[in-house]
Amino acid sequence: MDINPISKVNNSNFKSNRAEVKSQLSFNGKEDNLIMELDKMSMMNNINIGKKDYELNLSKEELEKRTHKDYLTTKKMLAVDSPEYAELAEGDKEALKHLVKAATVLDKVNMQLDNHHNLAFKEYLEKEISRGNEEAKLTKILFDAQKGACALDRESNMIELAKGVKMLAGKAVYPEDLEKEEFHSILIKMLKEGKTEEVAKILNQRSVVERSGDELVAIDYIDKFKDDFLYMANELEKASETSTNEDFNEFLKLQAKALRTADPMLDAYADKKWATLQDTPLEFTITRENYSDEMTETVVENAELKTLLDNAGIVPVAKDFLGGRVGIINKKGTEAILGVKNYLPLMAKNMPFNDRYEQNISPDKESKQTMVDADLVAVTGDVGEFRAGITLAENLPNDDKWSITKLDGGRRNVYHRQIRLITSDDAKEKMQKRLDAILNKDLHKYYNDEADHWFTIGHENGHSLGPKSGTEGLGKYKSIIEENKADMISLAMVDILTEAGMYTPEQREQIIVTYATDNMMMSKPTMSQAHRVRSVMQNYYFIKEGAITISPEGVLDINIEKMVPTAKKMLEEIIQIQLSGDFATGEKYVLDNFVWTDEMETLAQNIKKVSKTLNGKVESPLADKLLAE
Repeated sequence: MDINPISKVNNSNFKSNRAEVKSQLSFNGKEDNLIMELDKMSMMNNINIGKKDYELNLSKEELEKRTHKDYLTTKKMLAVDSPEYAELAEGDKEALKHLVKAATVLDKVNMQLDNHHNLAFKEYLEKEISRGNEEAKLTKILFDAQKGACALDRESNMIELAKGVKMLAGKAVYPEDLEKEEFHSILIKMLKEGKTEEVAKILNQRSVVERSGDELVAIDYIDKFKDDFLYMANELEKASETSTNEDFNEFLKLQAKALRTADPMLDAYADKKWATLQDTPLEFTITRENYSDEMTETVVENAELKTLLDNAGIVPVAKDFLGGRVGIINKKGTEAILGVKNYLPLMAKNMPFNDRYEQNISPDKESKQTMVDADLVAVTGDVGEFRAGITLAENLPNDDKWSITKLDGGRRNVYHRQIRLITSDDAKEKMQKRLDAILNKDLHKYYNDEADHWFTIGHENGHSLGPKSGTEGLGKYKSIIEENKADMISLAMVDILTEAGMYTPEQREQIIVTYATDNMMMSKPTMSQAHRVRSVMQNYYFIKEGAITISPEGVLDINIEKMVPTAKKMLEEIIQIQLSGDFATGEKYVLDNFVWTDEMETLAQNIKKVSKTLNGKVESPLADKLLAE
C-alpha cells in the first residue's frame, strides 16, 4: 500500500534546493519567510523546491548479486490460507484488517525518522521504474527490504543506495547539517540562558529536533506526524469495534487516544494496559526502541554540558524509532513460553548485588511480566527493517518509558514465530553446512535451533532483571552493555534453572552449545551495532577465560562446564558497570573486550564460504491481501 502523498513533478526552473536558493539571497534575516512563500508557490504549481533527482550508487552487477535469493534471504509472514487466520472469529478478522492498515503507516513515519532522503528517494525510484529503469527496480527491492536508503549488511558494510546520501549519527531526528560539536555548543548556550525546558524536550525520546535561528527546537512525534497518527488512531478505533476481546479493545482505545494528543502520560496508560495483555486472540504493538540514535547520548561525553544537565536535572534519553507489529497469538507456543514465569523470582533472587538496586522483577512477589508467542501478519517500520538481521523478540516498554517510571507498570515479551522458525529443507541444509564449517564435529549432537529460542526467552526476561534505572550516564555504551547483560543472564541462569526443573540436563547442554555457535559472526561489526558488538565482547571474554577456543583453522570448540561460571563472572562485572553509571568506566569495559582476533577472522571467513546471505526481506501475503480490501 502506497501511503505517500501524490507524487510531485520536477520543473527545470526550480531545480535549486532550499539551501542553494538561500545561499543566493540576502534579505536581512527574511530568507526563511521568502523560502516559505516559495514553497507555498511550488506546492500550488505541483512542484517541490526541496526535491532533487538522485543517482543510483550500486552498479547493476552489485544490484543483481544483492537481490539474488542466495544473498537476499526471505522471511515469510502468515499466508492468506494459513489456519491461524482461518480459525479467527469474523470480528477478529475484520479488526485485523484495520490493525494492518494502522501498522503500515509506521513504514512512512519511521523512514522520516531514519533518513532525511528516504521518502524523496523512494518517490524517485518509483518514477524511474515507471520509465523502465531496471537498475531502479533492483534498487527498490533493497530499499523495501531495509526500509531506507542506507543500512548495514551482515558483513557490516554500509550499503548506500543513492550517491551522496549517508547514514547520519543523528539519523533524521536531528538537522542534516548538525555536527556533534555544534550540537553540544548550542545546548550549552541554551542552558546558560535558562532555557532548561526547551533543552529537556530536545533530549527526550519522543521528539524530532529542528533548527530555530541559532538554537534548536523539539517537536513531539505526535505533532510532527499529526495526520499519519490521526489515521492510525481512526483505524485502531475501528478495530476495537469488532475485536472479540474486551481487554484488547481497551488497549486499542487507549493507544488511539495517545496518538491524537502529544502527552507522554497517555502513552504510559496505553503501555501499562498493553503490558497486562495475556489471553488475547490478536497482537498489535507500536514498538518504541532507541538503539539507532547515536547523537543524543553524546552529551554525557562533554564535561561542561554534562555538569549543566545534571544541575538542571535533565536526563538525556536517545530518540525512539517506531515500529509496528500485527499478529495472531499462538496459544500452544505461548503456553510453552509461560513456563518461565514461575522461575522469574528465582532468577531475580540470584542476580549479582541485587540488594543494591531495584528490579522490574521482584524476588518475593508475582512478576508484572506477560509473555506471548505471535504468528506474525505484518512487521513494519523499525521492527520490519531487515538490516543485517531482524528482531526475534522484544521486551517492552523500556525502562525510560513513563508506564515504568511513573505508573509502576509491567512489561511484556512478544516472540516472533515466523522470524525464528527454520522449516524448509534448504534452510536446514544451510545450517548444517555452517556447523560443518565452524564447529567441532563432536559438539554437533548438542546443537538444536530450538535451543536458540530458549536462550532468547532468557535474554528477553533478562532485560527485566538488574538495575532498573541510573544507567543513562553510560551514554553510547548503554545499549551495548544492556544487551550484554541480557545475554549473560540467560546463560548464567542455565544451571539454576536446570536444577529447578525448567530445563533437562540435555537441554542445558543444547542451550550452551547453540548459544556459543550462534554467537560467531561473519565480520567485525561497527560500534553502532549494539547487538553484534556485545557478541564480539563475549567471544573475546570467553576465549580469555578458556571457556571457548577457536583453532588456527577457524573451528570452534566449547568447554561446556566452563561456560556458565564464565557467564556469571561477566554478569557481575556488567552489573557493577551499570551501577556505576559512569561513561569512562563503561567505555573502558567495552573497548577492552571489543577485540576481533585473528582466529575470529578465520572463523568468519569459514562462514562466508558456506553462507552468501548479506541481507534479507520480509514478505507479508496476508497483510497485502488485507490492505487491498
